[in-house]
Amino acid sequence: MDKVRRILVSVCRERAAPQRALFVQSVTGQFSDGGADEVEVNCSLEKNQFILYRGDKERGVPLKRPAFCPIKHLSVTEAAAIPLDVQQRGIDVGVAIILQTANQRVLLTRRAKELRIFPNVWVPPGGHVEPDETLLGAGLRELMEETGLKLEPEEVSPKILGLWESVYPPMLSRGLPQRHHIVVYMLLHSSRSHLQLQSSLSPSPAEVSACLWADRRLVGAIVSAVDGEDTAVGLDDLPSSISVSQVSTGGALSDRTLPLTVFVSRAPPTGPDVERVSTGTKFALELWLKSLETPDP
Repeated sequence: MDKVRRILVSVCRERAAPQRALFVQSVTGQFSDGGADEVEVNCSLEKNQFILYRGDKERGVPLKRPAFCPIKHLSVTEAAAIPLDVQQRGIDVGVAIILQTANQRVLLTRRAKELRIFPNVWVPPGGHVEPDETLLGAGLRELMEETGLKLEPEEVSPKILGLWESVYPPMLSRGLPQRHHIVVYMLLHSSRSHLQLQSSLSPSPAEVSACLWADRRLVGAIVSAVDGEDTAVGLDDLPSSISVSQVSTGGALSDRTLPLTVFVSRAPPTGPDVERVSTGTKFALELWLKSLETPDP
């Protein structure tokens, strides 16, 4: 038997055996009777399968897709036009780490512009789950590989905030789907401040081109810029420029400022993408803000 190379999503409905989710199926739609874009599910990682199901008594976590999710709006003709090798990929699993510092800031990273998927977009550190890893293990490994921050499992109090159905390109108007993921957003608490953690930052320039420790006010502005909507953005008297750490091609960090408008930009429906915070990241950051309001007992 071939070695498992990727962890894929399986769906378990009504106590039936888990079935591998198809690339052209919306996972959120599998659990949404009325076509809602957000549902509550349970998840487990077993024998290199990431299984989504509805628990009878277990408390679940939110699973969400954007209203403009390409898979949701895919026609039969468009689905047939997706290359067979892409259709056969299945749905991948990723973990993204919302790292909360002792002074309530979170780490965001800008993806390198050379990356094929979501280049130059701001996201938390994260990546694919590898065979025989736990979700936490994958998250800690990706955090270390991308940022140089090494945290031990026993010091972080992990909690799954939510799951995001991510498709690239993010809108059908920008091309047929090439990648389909379920991203697990995991909250980790550090006992160190952002300044203490900053001294240990050593980002990989192949993956990260800038870093930012975002506070609650900036996060509030970011999540108010809802992609696909034309609602007002709550800037909350924020400065017009935001300090970030730029990563050189050699990995050195330097202080830079970026316009606040970068962080409250919305995903464009057509044309080239812009530097912005990803839609899934906004979902996770909104859940993070809620967690601050209603901390676990």
